[in-house]
Amino acid sequence: MSEQILIQPAQSNNSEKTQKARQSLEQARICHEKYLIRKDNNDLQAAIDNYIDAVKYDPTIPETYYRLATLMWEQGQISINAAIDQCKTAVSLAPDNMNAHLYTGFFMQMAENYPEAVEEFKSAIKTGKLKSARPRLVLSQSILQKINANQGTPSDYLNFVYYFLSGSLMLAWDRPCIKMFYKKMTEDFSVFTYNTVGNFLEKFQLYDKAEKLYKHAITETNHARLFYDKMGDLALKNNEIDLCADCYRKVLETNPLNRDVLVKLATILQTYYPENTKETIECYEKLLEFETDIAPIYYELGHLYLRQEDKINSISAFKLAYERDTENPYYNNSLAYAYSRAELYDDAIEHYQKAIALNPDNEWTSIVCQALGAIYAEAKGNIEAAVATYQAGIILNPENYDLYIALGDVYMAEYDIDKAIKAYCDAILANPEDYRGYSKAGIALYEKDYVEEALVAYHKAIELNPENAFAQNNLGILYLDGLLDAEEALEYFEEAINLKSDYTLAYFNAGRASQEMGFINDAAHYYQMAIDLNKQTQELDEDDITTRLRKLFEV
Repeated sequence: MSEQILIQPAQSNNSEKTQKARQSLEQARICHEKYLIRKDNNDLQAAIDNYIDAVKYDPTIPETYYRLATLMWEQGQISINAAIDQCKTAVSLAPDNMNAHLYTGFFMQMAENYPEAVEEFKSAIKTGKLKSARPRLVLSQSILQKINANQGTPSDYLNFVYYFLSGSLMLAWDRPCIKMFYKKMTEDFSVFTYNTVGNFLEKFQLYDKAEKLYKHAITETNHARLFYDKMGDLALKNNEIDLCADCYRKVLETNPLNRDVLVKLATILQTYYPENTKETIECYEKLLEFETDIAPIYYELGHLYLRQEDKINSISAFKLAYERDTENPYYNNSLAYAYSRAELYDDAIEHYQKAIALNPDNEWTSIVCQALGAIYAEAKGNIEAAVATYQAGIILNPENYDLYIALGDVYMAEYDIDKAIKAYCDAILANPEDYRGYSKAGIALYEKDYVEEALVAYHKAIELNPENAFAQNNLGILYLDGLLDAEEALEYFEEAINLKSDYTLAYFNAGRASQEMGFINDAAHYYQMAIDLNKQTQELDEDDITTRLRKLFEV
């Protein structure tokens, strides 16, 4: 007896919940219909609230899920993926429910997942049987969209005709849909016409006329997204980059998760607007919402964060890319670079070493060796490891000019002049048209008192790059201190000053040369300029300059 008393309230409670669910669902349908007629957002919100209540009271009614997904997506409360998940829940509750498959296919089509959308439409047709007019027409429409996008095959044309005709015939069992679907098909045929004519005009390079046609199609059809996309592609062909970017943005206003256009806009922004990192990052973050292969996206995000000097987020992004593909040398290299920017040198060394070990390409890997060698030399003070790394890079790519320069710089820092000279000469052999090798060789040769050879090296450096103020100054030093030719030296110091007006050392050297020639006033002017500039640069010993200045006027 007691058991029966306990069971009955539970049954009564379930019955009450079911009844409330049905009432909420009916009220939701009424509000939904009102919204479709009046387009009043109050009706829309009321429909959403009632559908939610229906789910709370009875979570086993499939209709509530796909209708709620439709309205919440339309209001922007959920993403396409969330809507698909809701519809899949409806399918799991009622595998034979035609509408559950139909709505799932609709959202998959919106997400541009055409193969799975087609499968859902076919499932709807199979379950609907004679009442499958709507899924047949929707499927024919989906095939027509594929054809409009220039992705159709001969079999697609046949399938379009089959599903369109069979769906049209079956409308006899679904008359309320006749008007709606024929209007939709008329619209799609209009799109097909604009698309075909536009492609024809583009093929014959009548770009101005094609652009005018697409602008007309935007106003005359409900497919502005498609034609803004085509206008963007056309503007890119004509190198109208601002118009291209604006058109892609217009597409994303109507469909923020259009994968292809997100990729296009991100590429345009990265290529032509490198300073606009914020918008590019937003594009990639949206791509993360529905991409399956997200490692390349994190990789791109890492570079964008680096451009913003956001070291923490750049490390995080590169690390997420690396965790998805630990054997990718490029992910290892970029993660190492991000670590080095954050002065986390041990972590940087680990990933640079792994990138080098993976070695996808000798030329690329030699550049990685250069980066790793710089950390050993400058951050860790491990000269032996730096030299070994640079030499390994040279073996990989004997034409890597910068590696020879870096190796010479390490030897110079250790005052191993002979090895430095050899490294710089090897650099010159690798690229005899780059002034840096001659300039650096000139310094090393002068350190060994090879004045004539140093002069030849510096003259060649200036011949290759006359705008190099430092080479002009150093050549002047050779003439002043090496050949004791103050007059020739002064010309080079003055040229260095012309090229770099705040060059403290060049003013000081010009003062020395003028003093040697007995031009006291000129020397005083140059020394005073050196003193004034040195207060900012702190390059020289101010007391030394001041002492020289005073001695100019001593009896």
